[in-house]
Amino acid sequence: MAEKTQKDEAEQILKIITEALDDGKANDVVVVDLQGKTSIANYMVVASGTSQRHVAALAEQVQAKLKAAGHRSVSEGEDKADWVLIDAFDVIVHIFKPEVREFYSIEKMWASVGKIRSVGD
Repeated sequence: MAEKTQKDEAEQILKIITEALDDGKANDVVVVDLQGKTSIANYMVVASGTSQRHVAALAEQVQAKLKAAGHRSVSEGEDKADWVLIDAFDVIVHIFKPEVREFYSIEKMWASVGKIRSVGD
């Protein structure tokens, strides 16, 4: 029963994050399903902002919506805002400027581990 509750919570957190990114007009949002593949998280979300300001605003919005729903998160990278990492424990979020996302190719690195699906568009 506890595992189902944790899965439900992960899916609730994922929904909050993807809705916040959609509301903030994030680009190319993808979800990597990591359930049962790694212990770091159940899902990874990767998105792009159009500029440093947009990346920082998206990160702020995601964290505010998580907090409002009673979920904890920690983050890093807001200072420079080329790439912000948000760890919501069951869900990890990477928000990049497009050229930084292309350089690191996080989705390609994790493609062999979990299923990737696009969100929105």
